[in-house]
Amino acid sequence: MLKTCLYKAFRYVLLVLVCYAVLPVTASPLRAEEKLSRKQYIEKYKDMAIRQMHSYGVPASIILAQGCLESGDGNSRLARLANNHFGIKCHDWTGDRIYHDDDAPQECFRKYASAEQSFFDHSEFLRTRPRYAQLFLLETTDYKGWARGLKKAGYATNPRYDTLLIELIEKNKLYQYDMRLPETTVIFEPDKTIASDLFVLDVERRVMKTNGVRYVLSAPGDTYQSLAKEYHLFTGELARFNDVSRKAGLPVGEKVYLERKRRKAHKTTPEKTAVQGESLLEVAQRYGIRLKALKNLNPGVKDHPEKGTVVRLR
Repeated sequence: MLKTCLYKAFRYVLLVLVCYAVLPVTASPLRAEEKLSRKQYIEKYKDMAIRQMHSYGVPASIILAQGCLESGDGNSRLARLANNHFGIKCHDWTGDRIYHDDDAPQECFRKYASAEQSFFDHSEFLRTRPRYAQLFLLETTDYKGWARGLKKAGYATNPRYDTLLIELIEKNKLYQYDMRLPETTVIFEPDKTIASDLFVLDVERRVMKTNGVRYVLSAPGDTYQSLAKEYHLFTGELARFNDVSRKAGLPVGEKVYLERKRRKAHKTTPEKTAVQGESLLEVAQRYGIRLKALKNLNPGVKDHPEKGTVVRLR
């Protein structure tokens, strides 16, 4: 009788120990299934969105808002099983894939190794598709323009897509993350060769700075179109950096800025005196200042100021 009781007690203790040993393993999937709130999703991915904005020029607010909508705040099947936070379909994708019912049954979607890879691919997707090119002519603070542009370009089929993005951004104050591009804006390295039907030209350019802004000097045969291609920019984007139209001519030896100019000159040059025939655009290019900002600093000054006019630079 005693042996039987001891045996039963031993079995009970052993069962309890086994249960405690297994508990963490069985509990972890439950924790993994816990849903993120919108606030948690934004907090978790805001830094990633800001990094993408700095590298690609897509507003962080737009990245976060699209992530919230497309992934259900990170809780959708695509987000959980494929790390796909933006609902990007396969298209020309050669990597892993997942099939999911969307506009049609069992559509092909991209599958990523991590959420970070999804955020990177989203920016790359927008940057390299011609239908989104016009968006990159907008300021990173113009989230309304971006939202409307995404809808117009057909990113989603929902007719209220732009409204949903704008409302989400404003309700959660995501616009606070749309800070200006930093001083260390990413500039892609130029292609070392430019191919044509007749020859291959080796390009050796020296990238210089004025007012902390990178630029190159145009060479014979250069156009804004060719330089934009060389530095992996859109033509309209490069033209905007230099305050000219897309079809503007490009004289040899002209400064061509590869990133956004500043709103004011360096503190060592607070003003200058206009010389004969000099335009405000020439002043803006010489000192690395945006033309619009220069005009705001000098209300009433003509586009071609008279000789001797003092032009404020900051």
